[in-house]
Amino acid sequence: MKPWIWRDRWALVTGASSGLGRVFAERLAERGCHLVLTARRVERLDQLASQLRDSCGVQVVVHPADLSQEGEPARLWSLATEEGRQIHLLINNAGLGARGLFHEVEIQRHLEILRVNCGALTGLAHLALPPMRARGEGGIINLASIAAFQPVPTLATYAAAKAYVLSLSEALWIENHNAGVRVLALCPGRTPTEFQRVAGTGSTEGAFGLRSPEQVVDAGLSAFEQGASSVVPGLENRAATWVTRIMPRSALTRAMKTVVRKFWK
Repeated sequence: MKPWIWRDRWALVTGASSGLGRVFAERLAERGCHLVLTARRVERLDQLASQLRDSCGVQVVVHPADLSQEGEPARLWSLATEEGRQIHLLINNAGLGARGLFHEVEIQRHLEILRVNCGALTGLAHLALPPMRARGEGGIINLASIAAFQPVPTLATYAAAKAYVLSLSEALWIENHNAGVRVLALCPGRTPTEFQRVAGTGSTEGAFGLRSPEQVVDAGLSAFEQGASSVVPGLENRAATWVTRIMPRSALTRAMKTVVRKFWK
């Protein structure tokens, strides 16, 4: 596969208003990428776009979108590719979570998690791949999680959604790498972002395998350049995923219940 070129290419970043999405936008702009940024909070997007235009001299286009809504992925892709823009890199970063016993979390919240974490990600990837394959070059980075490697009680739907993202990404990697298109599943462990407050997963202070958003994004971009199918930032996080592959599933699920109760307060 040819070396990846960042400069003067367009990237679409979802969930760009904070956390990993914002860091992705910053790192890509530093590399000379032009950006299409999307999230629900337009004020934050506009501020970030202005900052990146001034500091990095790149073009930045803002298109607010609520990817939990029907038809939003297609509308967003249409806007992102206006005026002849070719999206060489799709960062499927937008995601939701909600902690609680499955039956106690509102069903609409479960469905919203699935629509954003799985449905919108799948829809955008499906739109991105044909033009990337036709050009013989392009890439997709999908945000999974180390939660993808095992069931997580009280985060049941979130973990199941991330397992889908990991499985889909690895399948798309093998389907597309001979066509010149890279697909990577980025699987971070605990990372301090606004996700914890919104999902109710508690503070990340002192958490096992903690990595900053910058460390996670840098690991993802490095693995993407190397053509990897997936990456877990942090040696201890990688070791934890290796353990999950050899433990009996029933024992693993019981262990995760204890971990969540003890450490995710």
